[in-house]
Amino acid sequence: MSKSNGHILAIDDEPAILSFLQRNLQLANYTVHAADCGLEGLRQAKQVELDLILLDLNLPDMDGLDLLRQLRHYSSVPVVIISARDDEESLVTGLNLGADDYLVKPFSGRALQARIEAVLRRSRISAPLPDLVTYQHGALVVDTTAWRVTLNGKPVSLTPIEFALLVELIRIPKVRLHSDLLTAVWGPEYRDDVTVLRATIYRLRQKIEPDPANPTFIRTESGVGYRFVGQSSSSSALLPIHAQHNLPQHISNLAIYQDAA
Repeated sequence: MSKSNGHILAIDDEPAILSFLQRNLQLANYTVHAADCGLEGLRQAKQVELDLILLDLNLPDMDGLDLLRQLRHYSSVPVVIISARDDEESLVTGLNLGADDYLVKPFSGRALQARIEAVLRRSRISAPLPDLVTYQHGALVVDTTAWRVTLNGKPVSLTPIEFALLVELIRIPKVRLHSDLLTAVWGPEYRDDVTVLRATIYRLRQKIEPDPANPTFIRTESGVGYRFVGQSSSSSALLPIHAQHNLPQHISNLAIYQDAA
């Protein structure tokens, strides 16, 4: 028997959907765990070492967004929302709470596997960087050798994708197009998914900006993209402190989620 590609928990109250998910994931050589309600999903998330969770938002005992909010107090496991809700508000709220991606029902087995592979790839392997350095700008220190961020001397808990996006912004401190950032951090298949980018920018600002509503580090260039400008006009670029050469093998243990709501 071949080695499993990973452990995935599917949380959905529709038997037909759970059967579809199990069948497709098993064919892709994943070990599948299933839960038909939120409480059972949370229980399994605490007891099983998971690589990814597929989460429906319409659960019989709780809203999936409430489940995600609770999960992010103690777990950094990647989450892909699978829901019939196609309104932007629900999707953006889920992403802002720490979901990694989303699929709107109905979707094909091929689309499901493609999203799972993309999310797992980002969670297991660091974003490509030209070199490894530590940057400092005022009270903000970004250490790419240890995959650590501090603000005013205190650690800032970032997810792998948040960290990769921050580094991508600061290493090229000029206006970055939406499509440019999405391709560099998420991959070419995400180049038009501005919703994912905006949600990740929102979470980053909640964690590193003194006043997220009036950001000083990450500025929005309306209709174009984003730009890292730093905290003061007198020091507009991050200063590299030192360089290293070997990329870390995994960054999945970096994230300690905080409630972004």
